[in-house]
Amino acid sequence: MRIYGLTGGIASGKSTVSKMLAELGEHVIDADIISRDVVQPGAPAVDEIRAAFGDSVIAKDSLDRAKLAAIVFADEAKRRVLNSIMHPRIGAEFARRTEEIAAKGADRVVYEAPLIVENRLHLGMAGLVVVSVPESTQIVRLMRRDGITFAEAQLRLSAQLPLEEKLRAATWVIDNGGSEAATQTQVEDLVAAWRKT
Repeated sequence: MRIYGLTGGIASGKSTVSKMLAELGEHVIDADIISRDVVQPGAPAVDEIRAAFGDSVIAKDSLDRAKLAAIVFADEAKRRVLNSIMHPRIGAEFARRTEEIAAKGADRVVYEAPLIVENRLHLGMAGLVVVSVPESTQIVRLMRRDGITFAEAQLRLSAQLPLEEKLRAATWVIDNGGSEAATQTQVEDLVAAWRKT
């Protein structure tokens, strides 16, 4: 089983590229979806997060993701605490889903996650795809998507590894700063290359 990573900066268009890959028949596992699954009401992670961050981040036994995000993007130590709760669970669920896909006869999977380079996961992968857009585009998309201010968008951007560092780790780069058709062509070329290996 070959595992390819898919990452990029926040609001760079990872989900757009992920959707295109899935439409082309690739098996994509999204870390963001797993992160929501492992904090369903009653899940052990919810209790750990409540213990670490207090009742203010819990609403009716569910995680208040917006409140939690506001806390962890403003405080690196608290972000590390959250990561220590979430990452082992996300990793275990990723492994389980990968095994399910392998059991169906697939020989590759794409793991879409924002912190692949930060956690050095790419070192054990068959290759890394980095989705790239200008920082100004990221900020505009982030403000629109999350309904946050320019300052809040900048804070979230600064909480991540600079895109330049992710690009240095890339095996392939998808430039998502142009038209959707241009991105689609790049994704199709990428999948064609994978199918030849």
